[in-house]
Amino acid sequence: MSAENPRVVLTGAAGKLGRIVLRDLLDHGFSVLALDQAPPPGLTDADLVDGRAQFVRIDLTDHGAVTEAITGRIEERGGPFDGVVHLAAIPAPGLAPNGTTFRNNSAATWNVFDAARAAGIRNVVWASSETVLGLPFDAAPPPYAPLDEEYRVRPESTYSLVKSLEEEMAHHFCRWEPELTMTGLRFSNVMHVEDYARFPSFDADPRLRKWNLWGYIDARDGAQAVRKALQRRGPGVEVCIVANADTVMTRSSASLMAEVYPDVEVRKELAEHETLLSIDKARRLLGYEPEHSWRDHV
Repeated sequence: MSAENPRVVLTGAAGKLGRIVLRDLLDHGFSVLALDQAPPPGLTDADLVDGRAQFVRIDLTDHGAVTEAITGRIEERGGPFDGVVHLAAIPAPGLAPNGTTFRNNSAATWNVFDAARAAGIRNVVWASSETVLGLPFDAAPPPYAPLDEEYRVRPESTYSLVKSLEEEMAHHFCRWEPELTMTGLRFSNVMHVEDYARFPSFDADPRLRKWNLWGYIDARDGAQAVRKALQRRGPGVEVCIVANADTVMTRSSASLMAEVYPDVEVRKELAEHETLLSIDKARRLLGYEPEHSWRDHV
């Protein structure tokens, strides 16, 4: 993103990750049109007065409304915009009936992608999910560890099925628009600092968190990944796992794999608490590097 004072549209700005992404973008010189069903918490009067932050209440399943917002045709909320960050969704399996999750999340994402294309926006970042990797690993264990982006997605829920369809949609949007840059961030389990108080209790039973190979993402590091994805150069679609550099456990990663997944191939020598959700691609492609750990707060 080459604009000196970039303007972006952010959906899901009031969500657990979205509110941190919004603050991070504002603190790094972006102007943001925040779209959600409720105002984002944490916005200051200064953010609103100088116009760097604006908010529009919206139903993202309404194609006309989404197109109007992203093409900059809402009064006093005009474009053009340099990028779109799409985080809004029913955020996990089981929070709504499956049909509702599918209808809401698939329509919202298609509407955002299509509106960005109509607006001529060339940079789209969206929240994919670690769940496309086969989470939770009840139906089948992970194929190997650390997990990376090199094997075919295997969704095990309606939520993760939609996420895998979003990645396929992005592939074809980039095929239709060869100059389009789309980056899908397969976020791990999003955490705020106040969530870390319960982390030591996970040690009592390593199987409590085996469902995602003991991974997590500090929301502040998630925001860093979004910002760096907006700055990615080069057309086409890429997807990256985004997790923290460590696990949620005090036990070593090697011992966790040996006890819980003894038959799963471990493809490298693991550092003591090294993440089992590989972030090598995000490091290489985006320059992402986690700056936070739960261990600094407990």
